Amino acid sequence: MAFVTRFAPSPTGPLHLGHAYSALLAHDMARTAAGRFLLRMEDTDPDRCLPAYETGIVADLIWLGLTWDGPVYRQSTRIASYNARLESLQALLYPCSCTRSDIRSALAAPQEGVAHPVYPGTCRGRSMDSRKPGDALRLNLEAALAGLPADLPFTETGPAHSGTHRVDGATAMAAIGDVVLSRKGEDIVAYFLASAFDDADQGVTHVIRGEDLFEFTPIQVILQHLFGLPTPVYHHHGLIRDPQGKRLAKRDDARALSTFRADGATPADIRALVGL
Repeated sequence: MAFVTRFAPSPTGPLHLGHAYSALLAHDMARTAAGRFLLRMEDTDPDRCLPAYETGIVADLIWLGLTWDGPVYRQSTRIASYNARLESLQALLYPCSCTRSDIRSALAAPQEGVAHPVYPGTCRGRSMDSRKPGDALRLNLEAALAGLPADLPFTETGPAHSGTHRVDGATAMAAIGDVVLSRKGEDIVAYFLASAFDDADQGVTHVIRGEDLFEFTPIQVILQHLFGLPTPVYHHHGLIRDPQGKRLAKRDDARALSTFRADGATPADIRALVGL
């Protein structure tokens, strides 16, 4: 089986050293395996994704010496396709009008051991016929899991999680809950849904990304099984952090690749800075 991976930034700001590490690592792994390296723009948020940022990302990647196979793939051109495919899950979806403050108010106590507040199921009893403009669509995770095997395996090769993992239903219910898959009227599709479709459509065999996204893997594996999609091999690498140990964000302009370029750094300097 050919090795196919992708670098999939969101064009909501400039690339920083952490992005450079992820892109370089994925590119190097693909080329070492005589495989394919793809570039995907995860640009489903029209308010934050700007053409100028995409132009800057492409310029930075070219400066780093990276090449990709085929044209740049843009999620913004595929929103209708995502929503059309979501129709097949109608029996497992329900509309939700809860705001973030509504959810916080409904949670009686902080939820320990979870990466994000788990939705308490306030709207779970609503039918799809009751959907109103602006309502989100949530996945009834308990109903979805009832039709799947008791545990769903996936392979991880990253340094912190290497081995075979299994998505346990009870753990998924406690840690993930009924996630939002799309928002009507905003043409916004959840990251983990869109990327699950795209990885399958692009023939991605290996997903290489930061360990901060490891928590999204179980819901992606669940969605892959619900839609009959293949599950790729996952590799969650370590993060590039600032001197205080905090992971880099797009607001860290001092570590933006464009800043390093302007200061005279070379691609070899960037490789050295990120430990490659």
